[in-house]
Amino acid sequence: MQLSLEFAPKQASPAVDVSPSLADRLYHLGLTPGTPVTVTRNRTVLISWRARSGLRLHAGYGAAPDQVLSAIVRFVSRRTPRTERIYARRIFMTFPVEQHVPSRPERQRAPRTVPVEDQPVIDRLNGLRDAFNERHFSGMLPAIPIRLSHRMRRRLGELRASQYGTAVEITISRRHLRRDGWGAVADTLLHEMVHQWQAVHGHPLDHGREFRRKATEVGIAPRAVADL
Repeated sequence: MQLSLEFAPKQASPAVDVSPSLADRLYHLGLTPGTPVTVTRNRTVLISWRARSGLRLHAGYGAAPDQVLSAIVRFVSRRTPRTERIYARRIFMTFPVEQHVPSRPERQRAPRTVPVEDQPVIDRLNGLRDAFNERHFSGMLPAIPIRLSHRMRRRLGELRASQYGTAVEITISRRHLRRDGWGAVADTLLHEMVHQWQAVHGHPLDHGREFRRKATEVGIAPRAVADL
């Protein structure tokens, strides 16, 4: 599992080597002793957990109080109920790690270019997005880039979002458009806009009760993959 969060550039204290004491504190708070603990200065992935490689987390958590570290331990434990895991995530995501250890500078990426042949489709999707935004979301969703993907097979669409609803992008499957037509693609776009609504309001990006309620409200079925 990974959690992403983007930070605006700001002054931060110098980086320090906190891994030994941080690991000891996590063990003391309930992390299985001997679990590998690696600190990083990754700007976008604050915490990741894999059974083989263990726990990787931003070095700024070395300055966190026990309450925050306990929340991390609860979050990565398989025994933690889902509702408690969501609450734990809120606790450690609000800790300002970048104020204690600076993240590595992010490499500048060239902006995406839209193929000429895709532009009429993108324009139509943007028009649908604007209409849906006014009709179902009171015009409150920020305008975000929409692109087409030839790699998607089972998935119909996807929303990429930061923790606070910024820097988001909607991707629609080209295969979905060719096979299913504009009516189905309009429903998929609206599906991803419900995910954007979740991100804007700080809800988990999932297909849980809150998603199903909003999907029903806007008139779509909460499907995430194609029927075969």
